Amino acid sequence: MIQIYHNPRCGKSRTCLAFLDQANQEYEIIPYLTDTPTFDDLKVLLEKLNLDPIQLIRIKEKIWIENYKGKAMTNDEIIQAMVDNPILIERPIVIKDGKAIIGRDLDAVASFLD
Repeated sequence: MIQIYHNPRCGKSRTCLAFLDQANQEYEIIPYLTDTPTFDDLKVLLEKLNLDPIQLIRIKEKIWIENYKGKAMTNDEIIQAMVDNPILIERPIVIKDGKAIIGRDLDAVASFLD
């Protein structure tokens, strides 16, 4: 089953959910802001995405700018920052069959689901 890391306050995330609904796809919502992923969860997710931790960070978020921007950080420290502040995690993230994609581009999501 498809899973989606979803923030209901995010327009791109809501658009992705609507796309999945229109495509008659069944999915499970992962409310990552309230059900925060663990460090290990994020490591697995990054492997599925085939991304480095910094590529999953919302670098324009106030928390990132005020607390982390410009600091030399290891990958583990970046992952821990996302655990401590899940709002930093890019969204939405669509997971299917052991792979994942950041679902901001609906054409990419459509290709990913095929």
